Amino acid sequence: MTGTTVCRTVVAIALTATLAGLTGCTSSGGPADGGPGESAPPAATPQSPASSTAPPSPSLTGPSAEALRAVERATGRAGSARVESTTVMGSELSLKAAGALGWRDDGLTGTLTITYTGGTTAETMRRLGTTAMEARYLPDAYYAEVGDEFADRVGGRHWIKYVYEDLEDLGGGAGAGFADQMRNTTPNQAVKLLLTAEDVRRVGEEKTRGRRTTHWTGTVGGATAQTVDIWVDDRDLLVKKVERGRTENGELTQTAYYSEYGVTVSAERPPAADTADFKELLASQGG
Repeated sequence: MTGTTVCRTVVAIALTATLAGLTGCTSSGGPADGGPGESAPPAATPQSPASSTAPPSPSLTGPSAEALRAVERATGRAGSARVESTTVMGSELSLKAAGALGWRDDGLTGTLTITYTGGTTAETMRRLGTTAMEARYLPDAYYAEVGDEFADRVGGRHWIKYVYEDLEDLGGGAGAGFADQMRNTTPNQAVKLLLTAEDVRRVGEEKTRGRRTTHWTGTVGGATAQTVDIWVDDRDLLVKKVERGRTENGELTQTAYYSEYGVTVSAERPPAADTADFKELLASQGG
């Protein structure tokens, strides 16, 4: 494996873990660029309106606004949940993730198991012996596990550490604002988005995984419009979220299900001796 391939792969892993983490809480969008002079395997970074840490002031008023603000408050207060999500981005990437995430004052924490299910990026990772990985999210960084074959290329270490501030420097500005987004990521960001949508409406009552829920929908983002749909239970907690939009790599669809709000969340830092630092790894490979 060449240095170029290593660089492109560690960027792809970074963006996959980012996409999974932010899908579990709020959406990501937009194509990603690799390091200087490189084209990373396509993935997505958090640059859509849905991942903004400071949505515009709510434009919605009346009973609908009151109902959605109740959802925003209840989901935010819950602090954690089990999450199952799927992401499809054109023909480039599809993945699923499952685990538990927390969104306390110090930022996103938790652990997800991420499985590549299709797309050209998934094929690239399969050739490197990786079809699934564990991602651990902590307030200052996240850690992505790699398979033995790739570990052999990076000094035998099985984890890559991605400090959020370091990802700000991804090529082409792909990581701009990333650190703040990861610290402020919560499922109720989707509700905040709907509060800015001029066409938000209550679709009606529906069953979602056997639970009675209320379905809301709306369009956000102006010129780069995307649709946001949420399903809410009788405790004003998010049960399901779907976001759809477009990137340069094709249609982006992200779906997340939430359960067991308030679940205990844990994420341990891997052993330092088995961990490679993202920034140092790129520098050592000429990235």
